[in-house]
Amino acid sequence: MAFFRSDRSLNLAHRGASRIAPENTLRAFRLALEQGADGFELDVHLSRDGVPVVLHDADLHRTTNGSGRVWEKTVAELKALDAGAWKDPRFAGERIPTLDEVFEAFGDRALYNIELKAFTLRSIELVRAVVERVRRYGLAGRVLLSSFNPLALRWAWRLGPEIPRGLLVGPELPLPLRRAWFAFLAPHQARHLHVRMIDERAVRWCRRHGYAVVAWTANEAEEMRRLIRLGVEAIITDEPDRLARLLAEPGMGEAGSSPMG
Repeated sequence: MAFFRSDRSLNLAHRGASRIAPENTLRAFRLALEQGADGFELDVHLSRDGVPVVLHDADLHRTTNGSGRVWEKTVAELKALDAGAWKDPRFAGERIPTLDEVFEAFGDRALYNIELKAFTLRSIELVRAVVERVRRYGLAGRVLLSSFNPLALRWAWRLGPEIPRGLLVGPELPLPLRRAWFAFLAPHQARHLHVRMIDERAVRWCRRHGYAVVAWTANEAEEMRRLIRLGVEAIITDEPDRLARLLAEPGMGEAGSSPMG
C-alpha cells in the first residue's frame, strides 16, 4: 500500500502540532511538517450544507468561540468562528479549515490520516464527500481513512475502494468495538491501536492477518522507542518534533517486517 513506508515508522502529528498550535488548523498542520512529521492525523465532520470541515469535537465550544453542533451550522457560519484564540491569544483569527483547504495547502507534500467522525444519520454523506475530494485532488495514495465505526469504513470501501482504510480500536470502548467483532463488515488494511494495546503479540497478530499497525497516541520518548523497535507502520503523536529526532537516531528508523511490503 502506497501510504506506508517499508523502511521505517511514519511520523503522524495528532491533529497537527497540537501541543503548540491550535489543533486541526492549517497553522498546526504547517508546523507539524516543519517539525519533521510525514503528515498528520485530522478529523472531519460534515457541515449543514454538506462540506467536510476539519474539527475533532461534535460541539463547537471547546476549540472555537461558537456553540452548538457542527452539523447545525453552514460552512460560512463555521468559517466565521475563531478556532485559535482558545489555545493562545497569538493564534486569534485562526479558522476551522475545510478539507478542501487542507488539500489545497499541502497537496502531495503530506500524508493524511483522516478520521471520519461518522456517528449520525448523515454519516454516509460525510464519507461520500470525503471520498469525492480525495479523488478530486488525486491523493488516494496519500490518504488513510480511519474510524471507530466499522459501518463508516464499509461505506468508504464501497464508495472509494482504492483509498486505504484503518479500523480504530481502543481499550475504553464497549467490548464489541474493543474486540473488533464487526471488523468483517469493513475490509481494511490497518489497525489503529491505542498504545496500551500494542505489544509484540499484538503486532504479530496484525502481521499474520495482513494489517499495518498504527499506534495512537505516543508522546514519551521511551514509548516511541518501544513502538519503533516493534516495527509499527505509523505512530500518531502530539510531539512530532520529538519523534522526528528519535527516528533520525542511528538504527532507530528501521521498521520491522511490514505486511504492506
